[in-house]
Amino acid sequence: MAACVARRALAVGSRWWSRSLTAARGSRPLCAAGTAPAFPPAAAATTQRHLSSRNRAEGKVLETVGVFEVPKQNGKYETGQLFLHSVFGYRGVVLFPWQARLYDRDVASAASEKTENPAGHGSKEVKGKTHTYYQVLIDARDCPHISQRSQTEAVTFLANHDDSRALYAIPGLDYVSHEDILPYTSTDQVPIQHELFERFLLYDQTKAPPFVARETLRAWQEKNHPWLELSDVHRETTENIRVTVIPFYMGMREAQNSHVYWWRYCIRLENLDSDVVQLRERHWRIFSLSGTLETVRGRGVVGREPVLSKEQPAFQYSSHVSLQASSGHMWGTFRFERPDGSHFDVRIPPFSLESNKDEKTPPSGLHW
Repeated sequence: MAACVARRALAVGSRWWSRSLTAARGSRPLCAAGTAPAFPPAAAATTQRHLSSRNRAEGKVLETVGVFEVPKQNGKYETGQLFLHSVFGYRGVVLFPWQARLYDRDVASAASEKTENPAGHGSKEVKGKTHTYYQVLIDARDCPHISQRSQTEAVTFLANHDDSRALYAIPGLDYVSHEDILPYTSTDQVPIQHELFERFLLYDQTKAPPFVARETLRAWQEKNHPWLELSDVHRETTENIRVTVIPFYMGMREAQNSHVYWWRYCIRLENLDSDVVQLRERHWRIFSLSGTLETVRGRGVVGREPVLSKEQPAFQYSSHVSLQASSGHMWGTFRFERPDGSHFDVRIPPFSLESNKDEKTPPSGLHW
């Protein structure tokens, strides 16, 4: 009996993904709704999922890129796992995992509501919970279509250079949370277009996934661990807008007979509601261990005022901060505007800026 195939366009981030579900015995077409694929457990054993993509700009050609797998609820994905990003829609491959401490103030708020405080004041103790994130490569073909990101590199570093403010970036390198990964398989021996893909990964059809780490990847990870490492993640939701912050220590530089410490931070804004909102202003407070408190206020972020809607619910960007002290912390608010012109402030969860005690010399460049 001929197999039954159903196709449906699926909006994920700024790309359009279409999948065809091929039923084994001519059952009725299976179609998914929503902005992120959900695979019924009963269908997982009898259904082969084919993954296709359509470039939104061209809007004409469907290209099959692989076969969906059932997302892992437990455990972690291995090096070489191909995936689609569930929010931004790009194709990527896992390089290696990080174990981060997730400080979720939403969970702390829920817990404090259940526990009555004798003093009558709402306390918000935030305890870190271990969570898996991944270092990944983004397919270069998808980078031009990720409109809800200010850039497609989440990694910058300070190289050994006379200019203490010189920042270098690696395009197409990202950090991805476990729940953002929609795994798939492909028969293509080079399924991801990125200049580092074949330098880092080797095709081995006897393995699952069939892409294994080369020695160059292991060496690169070990050498650049100090400025790659993801350790703390902070998250808080206000008015159905969730803000996630990941800070990274980049290193120390000497400038005019003083030490300058650098950090980068990645911020993701997510609209958990169906109402359209637009980010209008940022308001930062930056405290340094040296005793200084700096206030920064301005329009938008990184020169943009992103709109968060049901179709494009998230925006991500990276920025940098420097202090003349080895530690400090940051907090603040984002001001959003509703369609009726009213405004509301969204809290940015406070996060620490800590320097590594066992700081190593930053890389002088990308050498293999």
